[in-house]
Amino acid sequence: MTGLKFTLPSELAGYRLDKAIATITPQYSRGQIQKWLKNGSVAVDDRPVSPKLKIWGGEKITIDTSTDEKKLQFSPEPIPLSIVHEDQSIIVINKPAGLVMHPGNGNWSGTLLNALLHHHQDLTQIPRAGIVHRLDKETSGLLVVAKTLPAQLSLVKQLQKRSVCREYIALVSGRLTASGKVDAPIDRHPTYRTKMAINRNGKPAVTHYFPLETGKNWSMVNCKLETGRTHQIRVHLTYLGYPLIGDPLYKNKSSNIKFSRQALNASKLTINHPDRKGQMKWEIPLPSDMSYLLETLRENKNT
Repeated sequence: MTGLKFTLPSELAGYRLDKAIATITPQYSRGQIQKWLKNGSVAVDDRPVSPKLKIWGGEKITIDTSTDEKKLQFSPEPIPLSIVHEDQSIIVINKPAGLVMHPGNGNWSGTLLNALLHHHQDLTQIPRAGIVHRLDKETSGLLVVAKTLPAQLSLVKQLQKRSVCREYIALVSGRLTASGKVDAPIDRHPTYRTKMAINRNGKPAVTHYFPLETGKNWSMVNCKLETGRTHQIRVHLTYLGYPLIGDPLYKNKSSNIKFSRQALNASKLTINHPDRKGQMKWEIPLPSDMSYLLETLRENKNT
C-alpha cells in the first residue's frame, strides 16, 4: 500500500477525525479527505473508522492513497538549498527563481519538496514535506517549512489567522507614487485557466503596497500580504495598472523593459516560532538578477 502515515498531535484533541486530517494535510481538499473516509482508505491505529470519530491525540493515521500514484512519486534529490535558519522545528529557506515548490504536472522531480526530503529524511513523515505556504516558480525569496507535525499545525493556524507577516519587493512598470491597499477577491480567470483575476465571488485577498523608489516608467514597491492567494501580488498590482516587470502572464505590453521573470522577491518573513515565545524575523537582500535590473533602471534615464 502507498499512502500517508502520521501521528495526530495532542493539540487536536476533541476534533472530529475529518477536521483533524484536513488541518494536518491542508494540501488536500475536504472532498478528497471525505472520499478517502467513505471508501475505507483511512485507518486509525490500524482500524477502519468513521469521519465523525472524535480524536484525543497520539492516534496513528494511515491513509491509502494508492489511486494517487503520481502524487506519491516524490523521492529525495540532492538539490542545493539556501538555508537562512534551521532549528528542531522549522527551516527558513531563500528559494531561488526557477525552483518549483512541489511535484505536479510537468514537474514530477527537481522540486523544493525533493530537495527537502534529501536534506532532512524525517520530512517523509510530514505531509507535503512540511511545506505550508508557497511561492510561484519564478518568484524568489523567503519561505518557512515545518519539521514536525506540531510545528506544521502551528504555522497553518498562523497563516489562517493572518498573523504571519510576508513582505515582498516588486519592480513594476509605471510610476507608483502613493501607498494604499487593494482589497479585491481573486478567482481563476474565466477564460485563461493559467491566470487569476479579480472576481467578486472569489476568495478574499488583501495587499498593502508602499512605493520605495520611482523612475520615469518604473517603480520599486514594498508589498505586504494579509492573505496568500495564488498570484495575489501579480494580479493586484496589474489591477492597479502597475504590472510586474517581466511577468509573462500579466505583462505591460507597451513596456520596453525586459526581464527574464516576474521581478518579485519575498524579502521579509515574520512568524511566531512554534516552540519559542515571541516572534522571529528574517530579511534578505534582492537576488543578483533583480539587483542588476534595479541598477540598470536607475542608470537609464529613458526608463
